[in-house]
Order: sequence, then structure tokens, then C-alpha cells
Amino acid sequence: MDAPAAHRRVYPSRVTQSALAVRVGAAALFVACVGGAFYLGTRAPQGTGSAPGMRATPTVVLAVRDLSRLESASFHVEKVVELTDAQSKLFGLVEAKDAILLVAVGDVVAGVDLSNLSDAAVRADDATHSVRVNMPAPEVFSASLDEAQTHVYERRTDVLASRNEKLEGLARSEAEKQMRQAAIDEGILARAKANAERTVRGLMRSLGFTSVDVQWAG
Repeated sequence: MDAPAAHRRVYPSRVTQSALAVRVGAAALFVACVGGAFYLGTRAPQGTGSAPGMRATPTVVLAVRDLSRLESASFHVEKVVELTDAQSKLFGLVEAKDAILLVAVGDVVAGVDLSNLSDAAVRADDATHSVRVNMPAPEVFSASLDEAQTHVYERRTDVLASRNEKLEGLARSEAEKQMRQAAIDEGILARAKANAERTVRGLMRSLGFTSVDVQWAG
């Protein structure tokens, strides 16, 4: 349920960009899984007499899909959200309020969903030691609150007002939504894209390709 826009106060977000981090474990797993499969999928068996040329490598795509996604950027965000439930009492003569002020702290994680790769996403040319990788656009994977740091700073319920038990849940949902947008505004998708591309380029060069062309959807 969306918070009532007329009773929602927006405070500026604090985004800690120094908390940006490449998820090394995921990147290492990406290299390990794709590396072996790519070697098997792109090197034609010796003695077959096949002519070198550009070709699709479905074995690589299957290996990448097993990993599913590469988390490449994380922002730490602090957000203050105030929600007010305005209630009409005494036949509309009195307006009572139930309000909450939530201090939300959490992390927004972005990266590349590798399950979106097509069968022709990776093409290699043995003769020129070149490879082209078509990557799906980066996206925000999650915006989650840190329960240890997120807390209700203030809760005010007028005498005639009824306490809205859903108000805190609405404030938390609104906080996650605003944290996600704040991270996007601060460039998390661009950072995720740059980090993922660096990982892919490093992988392909470690496999012996001297020319690596990474293209992005969208």
C-alpha cells in the first residue's frame, strides 16, 4: 500500500558513496564458472580443420545463467521519513492525526542479471583473439533496511485519533522506495555498469583475448 502523498514529508537522503564495493566473491565465482566454460566453448578441437570465424558460444551462456547475477555496486543510505494519517472526527469538526517519524538506514545493491543473456551474447574470433560480449543493462537488485539501525524516532497520536498500526509498515516501505531512488540519483547504476564491465574485461583477457568489446543493452 502506498503512503498517502498528501501526508508524506520528504527529507534529503544521505548516501555514503565510500561504501561502494565490488562484490569480490560474486566476481570471483563469475570468473571461475565462466572461465572454464568459455575455454571449452570457444576453442575448437584440434585436427577438425574448421575455419576460424565469429560464432555463438552457447556453452558460455549456460554457465553464466547458472550464476544468475553479478552484484557489482552497493550504496549505504540514510533516510528520514515522516508519515501522517489525518483522521476526521466529530462529524468533520475536528481533524486528528496519527504521525510517525522513521529514521531508516540500509543498503541498495545493484548489478547485472546474467540470466537475461541471450544465446548469442558472447561471440569469439580465434583468429584475431577478439571477443564481443553483449551485457544486459544494470539494475537495482535490492533496497533493504538495516534493522539494527532503523528505528522510530517519534510517534505522535492525538487524543481523538486512532492509532494506525499499519503506519510504521508504510513508513518502512516508503523509506526503501526513497533509498532506491536516492541511490539511482547518485549514480549507482553507472558504477555497477563500470565495475561489471571491468570484471568481464579482466576475465576475457585472462583467457587470452587481446581485443574485448563489451556492449550494453539500453
